[in-house]
Amino acid sequence: MIERIIFYQSLRGRDAAMLRGLHSALADNDLARAQALVKDSSAPGGRIAIQMLDTSARGSSSMAAIMAALRPGEKLRLERSLNFLGTVGANAPFIGLLGTVLGIIETFRAIERSGVAGSAEYSTAVMSGIYEALVATAVGLLVAIPAVIAYNFFQRRVKALLGEADALTNMVLALFNHKSDGRGHA
Repeated sequence: MIERIIFYQSLRGRDAAMLRGLHSALADNDLARAQALVKDSSAPGGRIAIQMLDTSARGSSSMAAIMAALRPGEKLRLERSLNFLGTVGANAPFIGLLGTVLGIIETFRAIERSGVAGSAEYSTAVMSGIYEALVATAVGLLVAIPAVIAYNFFQRRVKALLGEADALTNMVLALFNHKSDGRGHA
């Protein structure tokens, strides 16, 4: 979770921050300045946009193909390790439940072994088994709850980052489409 927090924080707002400068460079027909703006970007939109700009001489349909081809890879990069986190969040309660069942089974074995209801040994065995079962449940929930919260939070970050990337790359494509339609100042 910590790695993903640092990763998403390092990308937050980068594509959105590039949007205005990139728009200005492309509107001025300054491809070199546009490429320089996105050259070393680690954000998904910038990483896609540099490839689009590098193929701009082939036309906007090539740029659209590059955009479509690279977006799934960027999405996978953003979602790295989230499946594991989701799996932990979904399965930790079951592991806690397994511990609960095993604790209750052990409690009944202790009752069976002691044979005498009401003795101190019987009470200790019953309480010990119930305690272990409740601890197992609590540990499962303590793992699951933060994992599910983090998973959902990170999924929203992925959507936000991809939204910024789409805005940036679609703007690049729109400006090139505008120029190739003859309406721009090619």
